[in-house]
Amino acid sequence: MSRPPGPRALSEEALSELLGARHFGVLATNKSSGHPHLTTMVHSWDPEARIVRFFTTADRVKVKHLRRDPRASVHVPGPDVWTFAVAEGEAEVSEITSVPGDAVGREVLAMLPESMRPADERAFLEQLVDERRVVLRLRVERLYGTALDVGA
Repeated sequence: MSRPPGPRALSEEALSELLGARHFGVLATNKSSGHPHLTTMVHSWDPEARIVRFFTTADRVKVKHLRRDPRASVHVPGPDVWTFAVAEGEAEVSEITSVPGDAVGREVLAMLPESMRPADERAFLEQLVDERRVVLRLRVERLYGTALDVGA
């Protein structure tokens, strides 16, 4: 007996692979009103530590939200509308990078996919300081998502 096409739940391994394969996702933080604040961001996934990392400037509203309420989620789309992964957990905000090449600056550099690495690393690290960059670390407590099942 065949099933009609539709979404099927992804395994933990498949969810982890999707998070690692895609470099853009939508970060959801909580406004003080309770409504979500959504923003598309570059991320990196560390499956062993179960941490999704983002970088942003210290004055962004999402940083303010996470300092008040660390609960957050990231939605990472797959190759079709039915395929996605969501990672939920609590996020922490790093210190502001203050010296070119400090731990926060190196963490940002390590997050970048090879195709996005700067040609002038020193200038990039100086720019991170000038822009008052921070790292957001989402410690993942729950993963879920689906993929299109074409039937059996």
